[in-house]
Amino acid sequence: MNAIAEILRAAAFAAEKHRDQRRKDADASPYINHPLQLANVLANDGGISDPVVLCAALLHDTVEDTKTTEEELRAAFGAKIASVVMEVTDDKSLPKPMRKQLQIEHAPHISHEAKLVKLADKICNLRDIINSPPANWPQSRKQDYFDWAAKVVDGVRGHNAALEAIFDQLHARKDSV
Repeated sequence: MNAIAEILRAAAFAAEKHRDQRRKDADASPYINHPLQLANVLANDGGISDPVVLCAALLHDTVEDTKTTEEELRAAFGAKIASVVMEVTDDKSLPKPMRKQLQIEHAPHISHEAKLVKLADKICNLRDIINSPPANWPQSRKQDYFDWAAKVVDGVRGHNAALEAIFDQLHARKDSV
């Protein structure tokens, strides 16, 4: 299968898995917008053309936020893509503060591909908080998210200067959210 076909198959798979989900913004945007934004940031802002990275970006929340299993991803997309997705997947059985701390601790040790997905995820999340934040988040929670995201991104630096610069520009806007 060619790379474009595989990327489109991953987008279709993610769209089906997230079909009934909405983002937390005031407009309750369709959830699929988020994985599509990640792939767009990676390809168009980061110059990434690796289909493993782009597919993993599209699929990055399927195990964490839907009933998709690692085995299902492995069967549909192969071991490498499934592995990258699992590297960026939180264990939802753990309390949220622990999941957030584990992201900081694990970030330096994940693969190059997973670091790119993680960086794009944080870029997209900061953009969302700036442009259309969750309806019930006070300023302090938004700023706390920016601070936490910076700690995660510190662990993935050195893999794409263009994306890191975008993150840093967004993070510099922390006091205005």
